Amino acid sequence: MSDQYTFDDPRTRYPVIDPPKQQQDGTGLQSRMDPVPDLGESTYRGTGRLQGRKALVVGGDSGIGGATAIAFAREGADVVISYLGPEASDADHVLQQIEAAGVRGVGVQGDLTDPGFAADLVEKAVAELGGLDALAIVAGKQVTNKDVTTLPDEQFTSTFEINVFGLFRVVKAAVPHLPPGSTIVTTASLETWQASPERIDYASTKGAINTLSKGLAQQLAEKGIRVNTVAPAPTWTALQVSGGIPADEIPGYGSDTPIGRAAQPAELAPAYVFLTSPESSFVVGATLAVNGGTPTP
Repeated sequence: MSDQYTFDDPRTRYPVIDPPKQQQDGTGLQSRMDPVPDLGESTYRGTGRLQGRKALVVGGDSGIGGATAIAFAREGADVVISYLGPEASDADHVLQQIEAAGVRGVGVQGDLTDPGFAADLVEKAVAELGGLDALAIVAGKQVTNKDVTTLPDEQFTSTFEINVFGLFRVVKAAVPHLPPGSTIVTTASLETWQASPERIDYASTKGAINTLSKGLAQQLAEKGIRVNTVAPAPTWTALQVSGGIPADEIPGYGSDTPIGRAAQPAELAPAYVFLTSPESSFVVGATLAVNGGTPTP
């Protein structure tokens, strides 16, 4: 594969990974994963689809967010990414890729569980970029728990705080700055429709994000702001090795998809680019499932 436009067999476009059992504390570092996820560093080719745009990628330090930030930059956008403090080394890697694309890249550290962070993040992005017209919200929390009777209230609450309330607060802070033509892309999941019994809190937030996004799409369309959602299926990111799935499920991760493998983050980035670019001008309130063939409604 030379770039994302190369014609080839999707089953073998990326390797069928069989990771060893591995777990990391906290939110995990992508750089310590085996194998390290592919963000498109060597393959994503920009064609000027976002030239001059001013983008904020929430959770842009690694995984799908990191791949999206790199793709945005290579398409010509200046990019601000947010990240948690322990993820600084992963964020530095993404920022290096952004700057190598010849655009402006800025990192902002903070925690979406802090009710004041969203407004601070947006204000910093606007100040650094001289405005804002593209928002991609990818940050999320996913922690496995197989028994509702042992699911801590704190975990249930913090999952909603990050995945749903964090999204709401960022959008609320950003909308006053977004001119007509701007875009917001949120991140749902295959679990929006196929909730895992091991991740009932996470699945619930993804259903909420999908519904919230469709309501926002209708409300903001009259302002000329388009809102859409990407719903990934199994994708190899730091979420999996930091408690997102049981350790026993890491070997062979994603092999049960119809295409026979997990996605790499690089394969999700083009969906965010499409929904952010003017070529999707009549796509509003859509949920784009990037799912390796797993049926969705």
